[in-house]
Amino acid sequence: MPSAVDEIISKLEESGYEAYAVGGCIRDSVMGKVPSDWDICTSSLPEETLECLGMENIIKNGLRHGTVTVRIDEENYEITTFRTDGAYLDNRHPESVTFVRDLHEDLSRRDFTMNALAYSKNKGLQDHFDGLKDIENGIIRCVGSPDRRFGEDALRILRALRFASVLGFEIEKKTAKSIHKNAYLLKNISVERIMSEFVRILCGKNAEKILLEFGDVVGEIIPEVKAMIGFEQHNHHHVYDVWTHTVKVISAVEPTKVMRLSALFHDMGKPAAFKMDEKGVGHFKGHPDISEKIAERELKRLKSDNKTIEKVCKLVKYHDVRPYVNKSVRRYIANVGMDMFEEMLDLKRADTMAQNPVYREDTLKYIDFLEEMYRAEKEKNNDFTLRTLKINGKDLKNMGYSDGRAIGYCLNDLLLQVIDGDIENDREILLKYAEGMNCKKIDF
Repeated sequence: MPSAVDEIISKLEESGYEAYAVGGCIRDSVMGKVPSDWDICTSSLPEETLECLGMENIIKNGLRHGTVTVRIDEENYEITTFRTDGAYLDNRHPESVTFVRDLHEDLSRRDFTMNALAYSKNKGLQDHFDGLKDIENGIIRCVGSPDRRFGEDALRILRALRFASVLGFEIEKKTAKSIHKNAYLLKNISVERIMSEFVRILCGKNAEKILLEFGDVVGEIIPEVKAMIGFEQHNHHHVYDVWTHTVKVISAVEPTKVMRLSALFHDMGKPAAFKMDEKGVGHFKGHPDISEKIAERELKRLKSDNKTIEKVCKLVKYHDVRPYVNKSVRRYIANVGMDMFEEMLDLKRADTMAQNPVYREDTLKYIDFLEEMYRAEKEKNNDFTLRTLKINGKDLKNMGYSDGRAIGYCLNDLLLQVIDGDIENDREILLKYAEGMNCKKIDF
């Protein structure tokens, strides 16, 4: 333990109280990880804690809930009195807390056995619910009744999935059954907290298994997922239903927020776009546009940041585009953006690997062709954006352009011609073309 934690525990013990480091810091230590913070629980009441410590830099904001915060060497340490919780009417916060003197009562209110561990140098490891055994066996298990634990705080449902996804643990059967049963309670949790946990679930090493097993829970977060589960594609290019295919793509892309969310949403519009032809073959014309609209709406509702929304929507919108002519490929790269094209290639490859193996080879060769084109343009420093044009709006104003829309129209037209390779990105050539276009006379 950090010396500050040892010092705090020692002071409380010297005054006749019990005190332990507790929860996630002990779990992480047992697993050989470095804890991000250290929490302390004690049998002393808040006023007694203050009297025992006699320290400066004490923060008293949490006294009503039994928490004293001490700042030592620019780190905060929370010291909370053993307690039991009252009723959870909102499935998130207890209506009241009752301070107790018994460690077992305090540990019995905690979420999972692996988080119900406490430790002090004098008393050693306190493991009242076989948390150590569950860690060794890679098991997520609720302390006591799972229905009660999730009823108290529905966010624990996502915490269980997050621990299982990130750590690669299994969720114990009774706990898993209760998660399915109580998933509807997530409606009572703030979208900010849901999004924070959900992204970590998506980015976990065990995401594929968890998402396949708990797709119904994801459907409580994003309703469109419910239609994806079990939706057969009736197309020879696919061997999975829409949800299984999506999960396979999620697990195959880089475990970053943008990539995992893009994979999640890329085919979400398929159920709405589905049409079956007279031969019984399924088609999904326009599904990227539908998927993009869903992604934008849902990410805004979940209060994702604007930069993430913009990137995810762009990857979803263009993920199924397949240009073959060099001119069209350059336009495709320009639409996606040189700065995001490697991410697009990653998504395309993952999408292909989650389809029928019979057709993979040709598609992967095509993606290699796209990458070669992209690398060649990158080597030439072709950014395919207005900022790389050798002329700008000021040049056009000097030429007599006064309408901002005309300037924008002219610059975009010139950029398109440069992308297509019809003209060089040379200042004199561009000025000549701009004069010849005479966009300043266009009536907007």
